[in-house]
Amino acid sequence: MKRVWVCGCVSVWAAFAACAADIELHGFGEYRYGERVEDQSLEGYRSLNELRLQGDALWYHDLFTVQLKGALIYDDVTAQRDDVDLETGEGFFDLRQANILVSPLSWMDLKVGRQVLTWGTGDLVFINDLFPKDWQSFFLGRDDEYLKVPSDALFVSVFPEFVNIDVAYTPRFDADRHITGERLSYWNGQAVVGQESVLLTDRPDDWFEDDEVAVRVYRTMGAFELALYGYHGYWKSPGGMDPDTGQWLFPGLAVYGASARGPLGNGIVYVETGYYDSFDDREGCDPFINNSEVRLLLGYEREIATDLTMGVQYFVERMLDHDEHVAALESKMAPTDTVRDEDRHTVTLRLTYLAMNQNLVLSCFARYSPNEDDGYVKPTATYKISDRWQATLGGSIFFGDDEHTFLSQFRDNNNVNGSVRFSF
Repeated sequence: MKRVWVCGCVSVWAAFAACAADIELHGFGEYRYGERVEDQSLEGYRSLNELRLQGDALWYHDLFTVQLKGALIYDDVTAQRDDVDLETGEGFFDLRQANILVSPLSWMDLKVGRQVLTWGTGDLVFINDLFPKDWQSFFLGRDDEYLKVPSDALFVSVFPEFVNIDVAYTPRFDADRHITGERLSYWNGQAVVGQESVLLTDRPDDWFEDDEVAVRVYRTMGAFELALYGYHGYWKSPGGMDPDTGQWLFPGLAVYGASARGPLGNGIVYVETGYYDSFDDREGCDPFINNSEVRLLLGYEREIATDLTMGVQYFVERMLDHDEHVAALESKMAPTDTVRDEDRHTVTLRLTYLAMNQNLVLSCFARYSPNEDDGYVKPTATYKISDRWQATLGGSIFFGDDEHTFLSQFRDNNNVNGSVRFSF
């Protein structure tokens, strides 16, 4: 009996050791602090003051792969919630990945569970990537990783002979973690407001009724990757308002687009376009719902000197049924007194320089709208002290003359921030 027990223990231990050998564990601890450049009455002077402990586990099995990634967070800027809201990222725990990947057929992959999804060509400009974003986190100065918000979804990839097809099904609508006034002041249609006027929303949240579907069909032709996209769901950030309740809404939205990306000269060129069908108001007659739009992005990136890379982009959004938008304002029916331009033009520039044997990364991303005369600059310096230690210093600077334009509305939120990270 004793021999059987010992053999059993050895077998269990061997099975555990074999399983553990297929598990990758990574993580880091980080302290990040941010402070506003100027005093203001709408928000506190601290923009960030938080501790984060994040772990990532990958288990590779012959039949499947499991990923878990989550973070424990202590946030000293806002009142720490006792409960956890995985949709908004509020509370002491944020679950970023909890999924299983299987390949039931040689030409099919299935991933189900909580996962971060992304596609498209742009650098911080998104047209056909209708997966949720955390704009609040990004503008506060957290790492770019946290701009992408996880979705609870089924992601299917199939690889027939001529094209590849990706389908993402989200059974309940995943909205952006958008600006609410709790951490960043914003333009509410009449004035710039902050913590005293937190944005109230009515978000679609019924499982399997308020769902989303996104599709990408792509293939390579020569050196270029070509793609077609489709999406059916809702505006990811509030795109309408209920005049009776004053709550902001997420109207229905369908998007149809295409992109191409490939080499040109010594760099990479890309183009992406999309038609935004605001199908709850296709005629543009409802002043409380976003009009339909057409969007176009042109981009080019290349190394312009040793260890120095430059990327430039031109982006335009055209509002359809603009005359109806103007008529609604003239009749005083709209929730704002501000007439939006028919076209919103934007140019971006990113410079990235690697120094000190690539242990120091200097990056600056700038965005400017010539017709709205507003912009945004995000400089970042990251230094790898050792294999485990890393320090970052950055900032978020907004500018513009008119409070109501897209980027100028955030100019009271200018901040500097920094972090220290220990990886394990």
